[in-house]
Amino acid sequence: MTNNLDTLATALYVRVDDLLKASPGLAPWRPEVGIVPKLTDAELVTLAVMQALLGFTSESQWLRHARAHMRHLFGYLPQQSGYNKRLRAAAELIKTVIRVLCADTTLWTDDVWVVDSTPVECGRSRETARRSDLAGWAEYGYCASHSRYFWGLRLHLVATLGGLPVGFALTGAKADERQTLLEIFHTDPHLTRHRPGQTLIGDKNYYGTEFERALADAGLKLLRPARKGETERPGAHLFKPLRQVIESINQTFKSQLDLERHGAHTPNGVIVRVLQRVLALTAAIWHNDKIGAPVHRSLTAYDH
Repeated sequence: MTNNLDTLATALYVRVDDLLKASPGLAPWRPEVGIVPKLTDAELVTLAVMQALLGFTSESQWLRHARAHMRHLFGYLPQQSGYNKRLRAAAELIKTVIRVLCADTTLWTDDVWVVDSTPVECGRSRETARRSDLAGWAEYGYCASHSRYFWGLRLHLVATLGGLPVGFALTGAKADERQTLLEIFHTDPHLTRHRPGQTLIGDKNYYGTEFERALADAGLKLLRPARKGETERPGAHLFKPLRQVIESINQTFKSQLDLERHGAHTPNGVIVRVLQRVLALTAAIWHNDKIGAPVHRSLTAYDH
């Protein structure tokens, strides 16, 4: 483990521990009378982020590695089954920590966002699609960027140009991107509050008079390429370079954070493992911002 990762882990632990001390209700529910966990919730969140940054898709392998190399950070490390249960129970806490870290960066106030969705594959065989606990939520969809069909989900992401995830949702592969985007803003109205003139850049799939009116009502100005038969839209010269930003962010999730190798087989498992990766990217950007790193979205200092 590098000193950089050690420093990030320490800073993250302190931030989450302070958050839980100030707002203990954010911690996962547990009985008032019972055994106090030897691994605190702040340590659990930190451990989950380190797992994602170091590329361990197997929880059992990750815990063996942690026992061998990270005893100086964690006095106690649970068994795989306990770690898995604790992590799934901490999904709401992880979402809160993501928002807290986002708002604690200089990128939070950026006035330009990019939006897109990317596949989260959950299986490849017909038998998996038929018998999986994910059946009914996961479904067949088409990935235009890779010209292939897949069975699984989609991660819808709203991010700053610096790569900071400010809003996200996990849906079936065929979910309407426009409706999902509106639901992200509806579910979290604070996201667009006090942001006059916020610009949102999307691809041709984000279209429609009613859709654009709904965005405008939320204070967002949509920029997208013109669809076939439409007149040229303002800002067309900006789309190509800025569209590469969201493609690059998605690639970070897939190549460095192993988004499609999550290994989960249940809805709760997929949800928390996707959240784990969103938090890992957010934590790295947050720490890079705090230390003044030249590239906020770089994970190089933390992935080994």
